[in-house]
Amino acid sequence: MTLEFTEMPCQWVRDTQALDQMVAVIAQERFVAVDTEFRRRDTFYPEVALLQLAAAGQCWLIDPLTLTDTQSLQALFAQPDLIKVLHSASEDLEVFERWLGALPQPIVDTQKAGAMLGLGFGLSYQDLVYELLAINVAKDETQSDWLLRPLSDAQCHYAMQDVTFLAQCWPILEARAEACGYLPWILEESAGMVTGGRGPLAKFKSAWKMNPQQLAVLLDLIDWRESQARRRDRPRNWILHDKVIQDIAKKIPTSMPQLAAAEGMPAGVMRRDGKQLLARIEAASDRGLSDPPPAIPPPASSHVRKLAKSLAPAMAQLASELGMNVEILMPSRELDLLAGFAMGDARLPRPAHWQGWRQTPVIRPLELEAQRLLGEQHDAG
Repeated sequence: MTLEFTEMPCQWVRDTQALDQMVAVIAQERFVAVDTEFRRRDTFYPEVALLQLAAAGQCWLIDPLTLTDTQSLQALFAQPDLIKVLHSASEDLEVFERWLGALPQPIVDTQKAGAMLGLGFGLSYQDLVYELLAINVAKDETQSDWLLRPLSDAQCHYAMQDVTFLAQCWPILEARAEACGYLPWILEESAGMVTGGRGPLAKFKSAWKMNPQQLAVLLDLIDWRESQARRRDRPRNWILHDKVIQDIAKKIPTSMPQLAAAEGMPAGVMRRDGKQLLARIEAASDRGLSDPPPAIPPPASSHVRKLAKSLAPAMAQLASELGMNVEILMPSRELDLLAGFAMGDARLPRPAHWQGWRQTPVIRPLELEAQRLLGEQHDAG
């Protein structure tokens, strides 16, 4: 089946022969635009439903439901001289990690590239396409069931436009990045993307207030839920909701009735896992944990927050000089962290990405400014 969309021919790939033919074409190119469609309503892992690629003036819709051998695709995604271009890639990377067992490299995330080229932080695909191509992209099929077959013409057009326009956007962004010398930075920033975000622990922002017993119980319950969610392939909160874990960790029940009384505790969990959970809670409470992990640090002190606020103008000036959005340089929580380091607080590790492209144009100037501000405060005192 061949479809036409935005003057770019598109072909379906449903078997190994068609996949190998597609790979042979794309492997000769400098870059390939990549997108996926998947479902993640009642599962822990995303269920891949469609892969879209665009390169060499062509588009392909790859059907993972009919493919039995993806080795050539894995090799293509590992090809070091072929840039894989994605937009807001984090969920797509989860799809590839689950489906192919590997992540595409090297990659460019055009959302990050847009932020580093001053187009806006967290830029949507629609906004990117409109900004660069002056085209309004319809998103009517966002909530479609992509696992159904056959896909409708509307679904096919929607899937195709996500890579056909992306393939037109990247050369524009690439030219701008090369003009200002940012292309290596964009590649480095994109390469640093990982799956899973900040992890489930980051949701428990008040964990730093817990005593050692409560903290140990919290971490053990999160680990138990994570293993259950992965094994049963169900969303985390379907296994045990965050508020239930929070309540259990706070109260540390010592009996089945107390455990059952936790806010929102499902009866099914009590029947199936109650005794095991109670035993784990008791063991974790006995063990204790004195310090919260880096994912749930205590809030910055008032002195640190004051210094971070004083650093904000310098951050804005750096962003202006670099032509970037402030948020891509450093999130506000990291500005607090830098201020804390400047004041001698070394409880938390320095973020690894501070040692990359940010080190000279961002981190070092901010550290010098922090020392200058602290010196002024000392002299004034």
